[in-house]
Amino acid sequence: AAGLRQMRLALRRADCLVERSHIPLSGRNPALQEALGIRPHVLVLNKMDLADPRRQPVSAGTGPGGGQLSQAEWQPCPCSLQVVPMVAKLVADSPRYHRAESSEHNILVIGVPNVGKSSLINSLRRLHLKKGKATAVGGEPGITKAVLSRIQVCEQPLMYLVDTPGVLPPRLGDVETGMKLTLCGAIHDHLVGEDVMADYLLFTLNKQQQFGYVQRYGLGQPCDHIEALLKHVALSQGRTQRVKVLTGTGNVNMMMLNYPAAAYEFLRDFRAGRLGRVTLN
Repeated sequence: AAGLRQMRLALRRADCLVERSHIPLSGRNPALQEALGIRPHVLVLNKMDLADPRRQPVSAGTGPGGGQLSQAEWQPCPCSLQVVPMVAKLVADSPRYHRAESSEHNILVIGVPNVGKSSLINSLRRLHLKKGKATAVGGEPGITKAVLSRIQVCEQPLMYLVDTPGVLPPRLGDVETGMKLTLCGAIHDHLVGEDVMADYLLFTLNKQQQFGYVQRYGLGQPCDHIEALLKHVALSQGRTQRVKVLTGTGNVNMMMLNYPAAAYEFLRDFRAGRLGRVTLN
């Protein structure tokens, strides 16, 4: 709630919104569009190199004019090259009200946690100004804590981006949406549990007939049971742990398979694209 209030205050000085997302439907917070949707809006989908090219999103949302987005508008492109020209055109074609006399462009970068908002700003800054990173990034949600000051990313046109904290809906629509967000790193793994996430991931891969895990872990065929899969992961990746067992003759150290570590390895392989290209929506 605090992050959304900060963004509403920053909106008065904003000419356009750039929304960053890992997945086209579940990865978006409807509250952001409701609260901030009075400005031109650009949706930037990242991780396209990990998305299934057979599952292009069609009519996944609404464009700036309220119409449905067509498949052509969702084609993959090097987004760092496209963002500044697209934003400049949208701002030029839209009413700017009290900012009509200003030559600079102020852009608010929004999205759920850990979708690369800060990374996008740093990328644009390197591309257009040849300068280093200006905002902290990390592989976990919650790196950006508050709406930050303006960061210049381009000279012509003069453009400033404002990094914002990731904001999740106060209540997710369904459990599956929450699982997809967690798989993409928008929610901390430990809040759901790596074993639960691994079970849902296996279900999703089988449902989409994405069987890259079979070859990755040396299985003979696709598997429906997460326990059997994690056993193969632990064996193939050497995920074991030494445990102390109390017996009638004293304590005995035994080597056992580390199932939590195997679940984490399964999730990490998915996020790195080692199980194939998968689209969650």
